[in-house]
Amino acid sequence: MSNYVERISVQYRNFSKGADPVIDAWPLMQTPTPILTITGLYLLFVLWIGPRWMERRKPFEMKYTLIVYNASQVVISTAFCLAPFFTGLFAQYMSMSCGEPMTGVSKELQLTVWTGAWVYLMLKIFELLDTVFFVLRKKQNQVSFLHVYHHTIMVLFTWFYLKYIPGTQAAFIGVLNSFVHIFMYTYYLLAALGPQTPLEKRLWDQKYLFWKRYLTTLQLLQFGIMLCYFVLINSMQCQVPRALTYFFVSNITIFLFLFINFYRKAYRKRPVGAKVD
Repeated sequence: MSNYVERISVQYRNFSKGADPVIDAWPLMQTPTPILTITGLYLLFVLWIGPRWMERRKPFEMKYTLIVYNASQVVISTAFCLAPFFTGLFAQYMSMSCGEPMTGVSKELQLTVWTGAWVYLMLKIFELLDTVFFVLRKKQNQVSFLHVYHHTIMVLFTWFYLKYIPGTQAAFIGVLNSFVHIFMYTYYLLAALGPQTPLEKRLWDQKYLFWKRYLTTLQLLQFGIMLCYFVLINSMQCQVPRALTYFFVSNITIFLFLFINFYRKAYRKRPVGAKVD
């Protein structure tokens, strides 16, 4: 029994050792326990505790909270999109020779990318509030498998990437995702700014939020670009860890399937005389 416990202990210590001691020293990065605890508590609240706690309560009025939250998301996402132009990362992408190992990346740029990835991880944790707000506003129908899976896997993957396989290639994925989030959170911000009465809300939606369908199309385009990007860098023999490639490609494929399914259900035209549930 003691040998078994010792083996588990050694494996856990090995698992806790990441790609670089600098990253290991940062908050939440020492061991997987904190990030697993955060995602576990998130799932417990949005799927079980929250809905039961709100069952006999009125929805929270969160208009101003949502305005501040969504506006901050737009600003942060914009900053992430602009950062590569001010840090040298964009120039590195343009000049990179993928046939060679990436020894040309300076330590300064490498540390900048790592720091950006850590801030991006904090942002993904912050975005878990999306679901918490749905629960507190008693919009449990919006707490779909797609929504919860997306938020959970983004937190876990960002941590895994930064801990074990940090590199400049995946920075493009974060920037592209932030670009899409500018439009997504702008949509949510406009929705939060709108009136509350049903008639006025319907008129507001028709005037300012008619482009929701195109937002979903943009998200689908994002996943298509990501798949093409990984095919491209692999065909150019870029030094990308296999684990990173397999994980990205498999999850992007899952997201594509889930978003296509959502798009089909949400926007396809029902035939005349079809029963509406």
